[in-house]
Amino acid sequence: MPKRKNTFSSWQRRLAQRAVHAGWAWVQRTGSVTAEHPGRFRFAAMGTGTRLAFPLGTVFGEPWIRIGAHCIVGEQVTLTAGLMPGLDLGPEPILRIGDGVVLGRGSHVIADTTITIGSDCYFGPYVYVTSTNHSYDDPHEPIGKQWPRMEPVEIGPGCWIGTGAVILPGARIGRNVVVAAGAVVRGTVPDHAVVAGAPARVVRRWTSADGWQPPLRTPAPVPIPEGVTPEQLRALSLLDEESVARLAELDEGNGHRLADGTARLAELEPGS
Repeated sequence: MPKRKNTFSSWQRRLAQRAVHAGWAWVQRTGSVTAEHPGRFRFAAMGTGTRLAFPLGTVFGEPWIRIGAHCIVGEQVTLTAGLMPGLDLGPEPILRIGDGVVLGRGSHVIADTTITIGSDCYFGPYVYVTSTNHSYDDPHEPIGKQWPRMEPVEIGPGCWIGTGAVILPGARIGRNVVVAAGAVVRGTVPDHAVVAGAPARVVRRWTSADGWQPPLRTPAPVPIPEGVTPEQLRALSLLDEESVARLAELDEGNGHRLADGTARLAELEPGS
């Protein structure tokens, strides 16, 4: 069998590949939407440092969308206000996104009535938040032709919404709540809770009186002691198991001894 003739030599292919990647990176930078470079979009407000990554998802009704400062909106994220473009939704924004919010790639936020997302919320990829649901009042009429029901949605500050979660109309999610991947949330979720399942239910909750119930299965992360420098941490990553074990023998909670031991071991070559 005759060999297939290469259209490009190896160096030509590498050069073309680099050119394509560089061109796409330029398109992504240029096509992203910021307060300084909004393009055709006229949001009710967009804070400093916020960026909508390119390529965008569906975006319309932006005069009724308010986005805070230092937000990251991933690629292919849909943000809509109103059932369709061109509607007059009144004097106030109906989709309000706080400061420091991250919306993961492919997520959808569909605000036909009020949706509020508190500051410092983090969404994984492909999260779906909607204030509208289909109705099924008439069993003989196609469901898609029946007038939908709308209820406001509120997500409190500091929440983590896992990949593929669905937030349904009327949901009221408290402060610092974890919504597990794939969960379907409706109704009210209290502060400091972890919810999972479809429909979602509370599987763990923290209160000032009882702490975490049920208790956490893994210990909380131990903060890095004061006085430990980045250079020492990099050196620690090169230590062998015996040296790491020597560190572990230091008294628990004795921060200055741990810092001293870290500084000493960081000076050693791995395996010494």
